[in-house]
Amino acid sequence: MRRRAALRHALVLAAMPVAAAPVRAQAGKIVFGYTAVTDFASVFVAAEEGYFTKRMLDVELKFIPLNSTIPAAIQADSLQLGGPTPSVFLQAVDGGLDHVVVAGGGATSKSITGYGLLARAGSGIHTAADCVGRKIAVPGLGAFLHVTFRAWLKQNGVDHRKVQFIEAAFPQHGDLLRGGSIDAVVTADPFMGRITDSGTGYVASYYSTFLPEGVPTIFFTARRDWVERHPAQARAFREAVQEAAAWMGRPANDARLRQHIGKHIKLPPEVLARMQIAPPAPVVTARQLDYWVGLMNDQGMLRGKPATAGLIAL
Repeated sequence: MRRRAALRHALVLAAMPVAAAPVRAQAGKIVFGYTAVTDFASVFVAAEEGYFTKRMLDVELKFIPLNSTIPAAIQADSLQLGGPTPSVFLQAVDGGLDHVVVAGGGATSKSITGYGLLARAGSGIHTAADCVGRKIAVPGLGAFLHVTFRAWLKQNGVDHRKVQFIEAAFPQHGDLLRGGSIDAVVTADPFMGRITDSGTGYVASYYSTFLPEGVPTIFFTARRDWVERHPAQARAFREAVQEAAAWMGRPANDARLRQHIGKHIKLPPEVLARMQIAPPAPVVTARQLDYWVGLMNDQGMLRGKPATAGLIAL
């Protein structure tokens, strides 16, 4: 019930623009890059429920193993839109890429425990202090889970530089723990559930509950020049995602929602049935971007403070 309440709360703003007539875009292929997390559910819904099609958008969804590679793929035009985490997006902009946010994906909720620190069975890791000197895998260096986990370490008095981080895609996490080459992973469902069910690892901390409510976890971004050349397509994409977010808030759609997620991140029904789904946050504000800028500057990840209002398209 708490999860559904969080979904409805997150959709109050999103539902309002949907009542307007949908923006019609010229036909043209948009390749959208996503990773294997439920934060992309609104895009899956827009594709499967026909919200892209009714706006004359031809959207191809393409799985990307590592979130940190999405900005480079957008820059190279192998993706026109993609879903980097906020920290990956901001680092790309800080590095000179002229990319902008078109819409938002999932958001944090204190009722969601779908990601956390999983330690190898027998490792003895239970607290932040236990992570010192250990080797921990994250699904993207500088991405959401890596940055927020480092913030949690600091909050608990641990210098993240005393932890060895390695980058590994979500599907590799269980095998790495099983093989003993790492001590823990910062991971998310469905991979978290598979690891605990197999006995390979255990949840040492649902660390993300320290984050404020409603912090965006995924931005849907594009090159600024692509948006300027295709403003109708960019608006139509955002409108479709907003309509999908409103659809997600209706409890009657829960079973179909899980089917759509399972189709795109290849999950069996028994895993889908128990997954928590991140509440959608299709509308992104400069204030939300500022939160991430502050978190990243605290970790020395950015050279300065970007003008966040100018990073939101349309």
